[in-house]
Formats: sequence, structure tokens, C-alpha cells
Amino acid sequence: MTVAVHWFRNGLRLHDNPALIEAHNNAEKLITLFIFDETTFNPKWFGYNPMRFLLESLIDLNNNLALLGGRLYILQGNPVNIFKMIKEKIGLNFITYEQDCAHTGRTRDEKVKAFCDENGIKCIETVSHTLWNPKSIIEKNGGVPPFTFKQFQNTANQIGVPPTPVGNVDWLSVIFEKLPASIQDEFKNLLNPTPETFGIYPEVPENLTSTYRWYGGETRALEQLKERLEYEKEAFVNGFYLPNQVNPDLLSPPSSLSAALRYGCLSIRKFYWELTKLFINKFEGDLLPMYSVTSQLIWRDYFYTMSIDNKNFGQIEDNPACISIPWNDIKIPENKKMLECWKTGKTGYPFIDAGMRQLMQEGWIHHVVRNSLASFLTRGDLWISWVEGLNHFMKYLLDADFSVCSGNWIWVSSSTFEQLLDCPLCVCPVSYGLRLDPSGEYIKRYVPELKNMPAQFLYEPWKCPESVQKQVGCIIGKDYPNCIVDHTIASRGNRKKMLALRVSMTNENRVPHCCPSDREEVQKFMYLPDECMQQLLPLENQDSKAYDIYKFH
Repeated sequence: MTVAVHWFRNGLRLHDNPALIEAHNNAEKLITLFIFDETTFNPKWFGYNPMRFLLESLIDLNNNLALLGGRLYILQGNPVNIFKMIKEKIGLNFITYEQDCAHTGRTRDEKVKAFCDENGIKCIETVSHTLWNPKSIIEKNGGVPPFTFKQFQNTANQIGVPPTPVGNVDWLSVIFEKLPASIQDEFKNLLNPTPETFGIYPEVPENLTSTYRWYGGETRALEQLKERLEYEKEAFVNGFYLPNQVNPDLLSPPSSLSAALRYGCLSIRKFYWELTKLFINKFEGDLLPMYSVTSQLIWRDYFYTMSIDNKNFGQIEDNPACISIPWNDIKIPENKKMLECWKTGKTGYPFIDAGMRQLMQEGWIHHVVRNSLASFLTRGDLWISWVEGLNHFMKYLLDADFSVCSGNWIWVSSSTFEQLLDCPLCVCPVSYGLRLDPSGEYIKRYVPELKNMPAQFLYEPWKCPESVQKQVGCIIGKDYPNCIVDHTIASRGNRKKMLALRVSMTNENRVPHCCPSDREEVQKFMYLPDECMQQLLPLENQDSKAYDIYKFH
């Protein structure tokens, strides 16, 4: 009898899984497995929360398969060696899996494809982790990825709407094949693994963890989808969409499905079409505005397309998606110390510290807070490379997907040398936080040292009189750190650097890179008020004059 292996990687679900359907349709027996392989997995790359979410997703998938008479084998080792042994012990005719957009994953997959070609095994790769096939977007765009989101949208529109989700496997006709004990032993099959299995432990004590606990798996993801659709429906009824952006809520349980999408517990296509149907049913039309309910999902595809053929997407050197910028050298002790203060939430700026501590406690932060944290580290205050921020986020964020996370960091930091992001007030760690959380409850939750600080000093505790500091039991410089940098001075200095760099980039030697499309996009992405947009300097052809004026003030 013919045997197919469906190799789960990112698409940790049974719904809308075209590769799984291919496995069932092409073979008489089915094996389902997940592999922790040495080329794409290292325990040192994972924080506790992301690892727990991944393992819960695998356990949930195994439980769902068990209800159907199957099982998910969680193996450890080289995929080629595993498939080779399966072929020797059982026989192997087909291997199916979902497309991986990350370079390391694609390198791994090329080795598997070569093995299949050498051994007469049919390898089937399908696209379902993205709305469109990134390769198709690039081909339609003349062989290069679109460098702006608007350009991406225009290219995608030429291709047409994303495919609708596929149906479910006919599970009644599936015959599951068992893996022999010899294979399970050789590749250390895991039963109900936990982060501790891999030597990964909580970074903060359990009593400091937040009130919200994220759970991985398709079962919970589908429940959250229903909740999210109700949330969006209510927004439609009230006359607006993108409620997460219109009124960012930093305190309520998150409605975000980004972690479920990152591991494929929820199909991106199912989410897209459910939102689209909801919008069409409400407004009785079929045209979604540019910043529609699905725009955040399309941004995700944009970054996948930028990264799929770019092995250097997560670095500065030889990366065509970003500008090479002379960031501060973190080998210098002072810069290294500042980076460490940012990572640990001890910058002396309460809103920044609250965000960084939430990251460590929960593994998630609202995207508007992420923008503030990224700006503070890079162009706003510390002038430290976005790569340092990326590496930290990749380890601790639940939804830290290489392509999307890298793309966001590139957009917020390197592309800020664009005219459109040159407002000195936009990402002030005080005023930006006040707009998002006027009451300061977000700070009190994650920076408990300041919980008794009077409201007028919560965002600027260094202004609090010493007598009041003693009264509330929080001495600045002792119980809570002093500011590691003066934002006003640092932001002015950094702005001069931005202007100087832009002036040096004449039209003749300007480097194509990931950048904003227009002012409207910047305002939406960064959650900026109108007054910030009015602070922008004159248009690009006047930059040289603006720089000459600015450098003397």
C-alpha cells in the first residue's frame, strides 16, 4: 500500500490544510509528524512563553488527531534521516508540507526535495501560510519584490483575491500508519513535552506573570476567531473598522490572533474570508477600503514576499530591503549597558519599561507599543541597531515570525530615514504613552514600583518631588532607575543624523529599500495624531536646505 507522510511545520491545524489533503488523496496510508530539526530549531532561540505556546499547539493537534484515530509523532533529528528510515522500515511514496518562507526553512526543504528525487518519492509543497504565493507576487512585479505596501497591494490586485479555504479531509476514509518503535526511539519521540523538556524555564517568577495567559492550539484559535469576529462586528455596527488601531486597548485581554497565525493554528485564509464576508454582509458591498479589516493580514503577506528570496532579511549587511546605517557600536560598554536596560525594562521611561516587562511576562505586546519600543531603541533615542531588537523579540514574542518580525523592525527603524517618518514628537516615550494610556494603569500593572506614584508623575517620575517619592515608597535612582538618556537631547541628535544621511543619499545613489508608501500609511501604521503629521519637515527636494538650518539650532 502507498504511504504518505504529512510533515507539520507552521500549519499546525486540520482545517484549511491543502498539503494534508494532498497526502490523503495520493496515498492509502497516512503518517503525521512534526520534527524538531537542528537547522531550524535551537532551544537557545526560544523564550519560555513562545516555547510553551508551540508545544501546546502540538499537543492540541495530537489530541485532535487522536479523536480521529491518528497520532502526531513529535520527533527530533535531521528530516532527511527520518524520512530515509521511514522508507526503509515502512515504505514511503509521498511527503507533503506547507511552504516555508524563511530562508533557513527553504534550505532545509531543498535537501528534502533532493532526497525525494533520488529515491523516487513525490514531494508536494502547497501554499497556505500566506494569502498569496509570494513567488507569484514577485513574478507579477517583474521579478523583484514590491518595496512598498501600496505597490504590493497593486500587484496582488492584478493577481486577484486570495484563494478560499479548502475543505476538510474525509477522515472516515483515512488509514493511519504507525511508526515502528525503532524509529520513535532513534529520533526520540516526545510525549506531552513541556518547555522544561528542552531546558527552558520561565524568565520571571510565576507570581509576576500577568492576568492574561495565552494558550496554543487550533481548538483555542477557532474559539478566539469567533470572539474576534464578534468584536469586529460590533465595530462595524458602530461605524468603524480596525478597532485595534482606532482605539488601542492595552489593558483588556488581547483580541489578537497573531500567535495563532504565526504557528498556523488558524488559517490566514479562513481569517481573511471570514472578515471579508462579515464586512460585505454588513455593508452590502464587495469593495474593501485600502485600510480595511483585512489590511493587517495583507501587511503580513507583504513582509513574507520581501523575505522569501532574501537570505539576509534579518540583518543589515547585504540586505537589499534596508539601508545600511552606522548604528552605535554595542561593543562599547556604555551602549551595551543601554541595550541591556532596554531589554530588562529599566530605561527610566515608565511606558517603555512597561512594554518590555510585559514582553517578558506574557510574550506579547500590542503593536502600537511595539512601535514605541522599536523607535526608542533605534532612531528615537538609543541609536542602536534594529537587529538587536529583532533578536530579542524573536526569542520572547509568541508571534515572532522571522519574516514579519524582521519586516516590522526594518520598516520602523531603517525606513525612518524616509521624509515621512521624520517627526521628532511622534514617538516621544512620554507623550506617545500618554495618548495610549492616559490613566497610567498600564504602567502600574507592569511597573509595580510606580503603582503609588501620583498620576501627574507616572510618565515622568523624575519630576516628582523627593518628599513625595519618600511618601509613596519609590525613590527615583534607587527603587526605580533614572532615565538612561535625555529624550529631548537624544532625539534632536538622532534627527540630525537622519537628515545628514538623507542629504547624502542623492537621487543617483539612493538605495531601493522597504519604506512607507505615503503619509496616510505612516499615520495608520504608527498610530499618529494629526498634529504629529504637521510636524514633518518640507518635502524631499528641500532636505538639504532644511539640514543646513537645523544643524545650527
